[in-house]
Amino acid sequence: MNQTERRSRKLGWRFVVLAVVLVVIVSAVIRSCWLDVYYIPSESMEPYLLTGDRVLVSRTDYASATVQRGDVVVFDGRGSFAPLNSGKGPVADAVQTVGVWLGVAGSDTVYVKRVIGVAGDRVRCCSTDGRLEVNGAPQTEPYLFRRDRPSDLSFDVVVPQDKLWLMGDHRSVSADSRSLLGAPGGGMVSVEKVIGRPVRILWPLNRFGPLERSASEHLASAHVKSDHITVPAIMPAPPATPKDAQ
Repeated sequence: MNQTERRSRKLGWRFVVLAVVLVVIVSAVIRSCWLDVYYIPSESMEPYLLTGDRVLVSRTDYASATVQRGDVVVFDGRGSFAPLNSGKGPVADAVQTVGVWLGVAGSDTVYVKRVIGVAGDRVRCCSTDGRLEVNGAPQTEPYLFRRDRPSDLSFDVVVPQDKLWLMGDHRSVSADSRSLLGAPGGGMVSVEKVIGRPVRILWPLNRFGPLERSASEHLASAHVKSDHITVPAIMPAPPATPKDAQ
């Protein structure tokens, strides 16, 4: 092999390495600013999202719009649904981060739930006919998992400013805002913790397609203003540890 061939091979490998690095950098920028991919490891959002789904999440949906009742949101649960520090150590945290970034593992701190109450809303369960109420209006929830009740746990809460009350669609298995009644924060999640909105299922291929946002219309009619509500949050249950990562 002459010197020219050696130089050509070195340049070829350098080009491949540079191309891989550029792809990783571009992908990282896209996923941190515009779009990201998440793996769904639990049943808590069935039938809207199924265990094993890979979903594309838009990080820009709420840049110029507010979170609405009925929206399904992906959010950072640290400080509310999960501890601020995982306690697993830096190596385990790094491995978990890589798995989440590649879309092959779930996250212990990133959750997906449906917005039931926004700032000022009074959310109560259940009404005399067994339905969830928002600002006194019984809610029709067509997205609920078949045969699930709106909630087996009774609660009556008022959502503070810049907070959200979040619940899973598969209520009987979902660890959500209800699970944290009585804990610091009362199960509320800060709006600033919202990462984005799932917009498309990428995998499996037989479920590939856009995710509808129309469910928010079913909760949009409960529009009573918060300044007419003076009832404090009622916290009837002790804190529970969330069991589902999503």
